[in-house]
Amino acid sequence: MAAFLAAEAAGASGIELDVHLSRDGVAVVIHDETLERTTNGQGPVSRRTYQEIRALDAGSWFGPAFRGEGVPSLEEVMAWAGGRLRLNIEIKAAEAGLAVLDLQERYPDVNVLLSSFNHRLLAKIHRMDPELALGYLVEVPLWHLALKRAVRHQAASFHPRVDRVSRAMVTACRRQGMDIVPWTVDDLEQLDALRRQGVQGVFTNDPQKIIQHLARGRRR
Repeated sequence: MAAFLAAEAAGASGIELDVHLSRDGVAVVIHDETLERTTNGQGPVSRRTYQEIRALDAGSWFGPAFRGEGVPSLEEVMAWAGGRLRLNIEIKAAEAGLAVLDLQERYPDVNVLLSSFNHRLLAKIHRMDPELALGYLVEVPLWHLALKRAVRHQAASFHPRVDRVSRAMVTACRRQGMDIVPWTVDDLEQLDALRRQGVQGVFTNDPQKIIQHLARGRRR
């Protein structure tokens, strides 16, 4: 939550997060399928109850000032975000997607975009809820097939790995009326090059640096 609050304070228009299910079926916001890298816990997320995960320290790895930072539930994040920030929720499993759909019904004012590298899963989600905004994550060189799938399922945006972006890709997305938002962009020269190509946004680890750079550009 500290990172999300910092992103909002920096002026980010949205936040990206990953969701996995606890043993008791609670959608928790954590990047990895296992606990070791970002908490003081061990083992798969799916083998721990939400209360067990909630008790872990997920901040000390980053710095002493964040000691005691917990792992939030997706519901907690949705309740906090309200209508202020778009939530780009990445899922890797169908069960997590179903949990997002359930929470979306309970928090209809939250601006949710569901993304995944699993395009079959996104197609399934689209059949279940055609109104839910989808983002197609891509890192392979042969992106044309992925874009066709994204168009077929009325995706809102296309999310390529930044080194896969080309003018042809940007042109194809724009021709389909689809936003193209590369990941992950922390270099300012790279950002400027992408803007010249016509991307609509970027994923970044440092929104404050990106937003300040864009503001300086507007003042010139």
